[in-house]
Amino acid sequence: MPAPEDGEKAHGSAGHDREGRPSGREETEEERLDRNLGELLQELRVALPGVQVLFAFLLAVPFQQHFTSISEFDKKAYFATLLLTALSAALLIAPSAYHRLTFRYQQKHRLVFVANRLSIAGLAVLALAMTCAIMLVTNVLFGTVATTVVTTVLVLTVFVVLWAVLPLKRRFRYRDEGLPLLDPPRDG
Repeated sequence: MPAPEDGEKAHGSAGHDREGRPSGREETEEERLDRNLGELLQELRVALPGVQVLFAFLLAVPFQQHFTSISEFDKKAYFATLLLTALSAALLIAPSAYHRLTFRYQQKHRLVFVANRLSIAGLAVLALAMTCAIMLVTNVLFGTVATTVVTTVLVLTVFVVLWAVLPLKRRFRYRDEGLPLLDPPRDG
């Protein structure tokens, strides 16, 4: 295993990092990377069908009979939702492309780090896309600014709380308790 770079913690086998703190698992670095990649791929298998369904729906909408009669606001909201959904799909599918293009170059550590970042960004953009889709539908159905704003804020709040606040709260609690966090590589 190559030496860690400055500021990077090294992780050994037998479930301990080099500072001797337990990692909670009895696995080698390669086993940990394999597990992390497998878990990430399973999580993407949950997110991607939602992105695909939303994207397919959005691609079909302009071909509906009454699409041309929607307001300018609705057209702009639709276009923003379409672009956010496409960006989310690109971010969530990117780890597969990264893996294919770096296959057999012993880049699994970097792959897990990059794929994690891409997945987090993809989920954030997906939350925005889904919020915009709800905003668009609410505005088309009810046409009132108040209803549209309240619904949009509530939906965005649900995503922020469930997808960011709760996990980050837990993460910071773990960090404050001194539980191990495996550091990412610092190379480019």
